[in-house]
Amino acid sequence: MERGGPLRKRRGKIPERRRGRAQGKEEEPRQSRRREGEDPGALGGGAPCPGEGRSAFCPGGGTGFIGRALTHLLHSRGHEVTVVSRQPGANRITWNELTNFGLPPCEAVVNLAGENVLNPFRRWNEAYRKDLVNSRLDTTRKLATAIAKAKQPPQAWVLVTGIAYYQPSLTAEYDEDSPGGNFDFFSNLVSKWEAAAKLPGDTTRQVVVRSGAVLGRGGGAISHMLLPFRLGLGGPIGSGRQFFPWIHIEDMSRILVHAIENSHVNGILNGVSPASSTTNAEFAKALGAALHRPAFLPLPSPAVQAIFGRERAVMLLEGQKVIPRRTLASGYQYVFPELEAALKQAVS
Repeated sequence: MERGGPLRKRRGKIPERRRGRAQGKEEEPRQSRRREGEDPGALGGGAPCPGEGRSAFCPGGGTGFIGRALTHLLHSRGHEVTVVSRQPGANRITWNELTNFGLPPCEAVVNLAGENVLNPFRRWNEAYRKDLVNSRLDTTRKLATAIAKAKQPPQAWVLVTGIAYYQPSLTAEYDEDSPGGNFDFFSNLVSKWEAAAKLPGDTTRQVVVRSGAVLGRGGGAISHMLLPFRLGLGGPIGSGRQFFPWIHIEDMSRILVHAIENSHVNGILNGVSPASSTTNAEFAKALGAALHRPAFLPLPSPAVQAIFGRERAVMLLEGQKVIPRRTLASGYQYVFPELEAALKQAVS
């Protein structure tokens, strides 16, 4: 059973040794963005945070690109954040501490952990595939186990996976209810990943956000693209006809907070922009325009396959048209629904 109302700080403290170290019928989707002058504390119809007495628990991956943005947003809304990390530090606990001592009292758990799939400096081999699987499944199982054993279970458990669940296509259109997850290495990985997060019973509300390519300053999908594009050497990848599902980092972090703070949000959400028909060629053209550089030199498919390996290159050379139907129906309002504005902010 879902718990209603905004999050409330639980009684009790994190032990001293860890402190400091630490589907009903849905309405039709609508596109919207935050209006000028609107209260930035209100996310997708949720009540603004009062700034006091709120706590959140931001676990694995909390020091990565999305994790840093999420932590900053949670702090700005008055939440306390504890990150699960491999390294101890202020406001952190380690994975070993989580296993040995259990979950600190908290209102929500979010898992962002996972080895970078498109790391160009790693060869596509069995060792790398094993790292991709273990970095996702092991952390998710540890958190799910800790939640299940907690004396005070959190109200929400949010897992971020990927749109690789959906099969690449030039014609198909996918929403959160579309089938997938069983056609290649990456789709099967998403299926196993999401299965590892499932909890018994309904004490804790469960949400999965399937993310597209995340755009923003300081990391994400465009971090390795900027240099060639700034030099005027950028362009589409392969044919450029493949769809390119994307989302701005601000919307990604806000969707996660929207899922944490609103008790009616549950199940699968697509973490992608409403601009679902964007192709790779259109993305390349828009990125070049944002940088005031030409972007017409394509990266041939054989070169992509040589760098990333054939199996992994599919993620760049093929794409999916993914619609955030349930995300919009849940009441979330996009800050960056259009690509041009998102890229302008990301490269500024």
